[in-house]
Amino acid sequence: MHNPTCPDWAEALLNGFSQIFLQRQPLCGLLCLLAILIGAPTLLGGALLGGVAGLLTAQRRGYPKAERQSGLYSYNGVLLGLLISQHCAWSALLPPLILACGGLSAILTRQWLQHAPHPDALPVYTAPFVGLGWLLLGTPPGSPFALSEPDALSMLTAPFTGLAQIMLLDQPLAGAVIALGLLLANRRAALWALIGAGSGVCVGLLLDEPASTLLGLHSYNPALAALALSQARRRPWLPLLGIVLAIALTPGFATLQLPALTAPFILACWLVRASRRMLQKTRMDSPFESP
Repeated sequence: MHNPTCPDWAEALLNGFSQIFLQRQPLCGLLCLLAILIGAPTLLGGALLGGVAGLLTAQRRGYPKAERQSGLYSYNGVLLGLLISQHCAWSALLPPLILACGGLSAILTRQWLQHAPHPDALPVYTAPFVGLGWLLLGTPPGSPFALSEPDALSMLTAPFTGLAQIMLLDQPLAGAVIALGLLLANRRAALWALIGAGSGVCVGLLLDEPASTLLGLHSYNPALAALALSQARRRPWLPLLGIVLAIALTPGFATLQLPALTAPFILACWLVRASRRMLQKTRMDSPFESP
């Protein structure tokens, strides 16, 4: 619904930030902006530039206004702006690169939506971000993490760090601000996001990887999977299955020499949705058994 207190362009941009967490809520988007300001203020300009690039591309190409306003053409650009700003040193070429990637992500999103209009089709999620991110980053560097012994405080805040890592941040306070935004947008989604992030923390500690665990690197994909699949009410096994799959799929990307980014979340959700659709089709096609 249109917010009369917020200009259309601002609402669309803020919704783009909230859509990173699969929400359409300008206040949640504003808190995501605040989280970046807290966790990595030097990345804020790139995030805004990427989001604006996606939005302007959608406007210039005449994409449906309802989709533009919901932030569907901005959130991949925001993530790409964060990624490029984080991994590339500042130069005169950086803003044009972010603009180009943000605009291209909007075009890719539109193509996906046009070719997958059915409600049961696989959602695009952050696929443009992952695909373009792989092209930009190439092979990830070796792990720079040193072993550290977790204490009680770091254990308690690790799930919030996992939420922050969805936007490439590593500060638990930033994650707490994001959790507040999710709580305001959808309490159920906020709960499942923390369950997913907490599950990743437990698995990371079981794997004896405390440094990467406390940085949230085991948590953000299961948190996103739980967020996406918790939208089906009264089916708690869907987000639980998504959490398990996201955790299980993550190590495979290191084997493939690819940065995981949000690919485990995407694949986990696609697998769950495709399996559910196949089961439903099988039940519909099977004949009734006679008594």
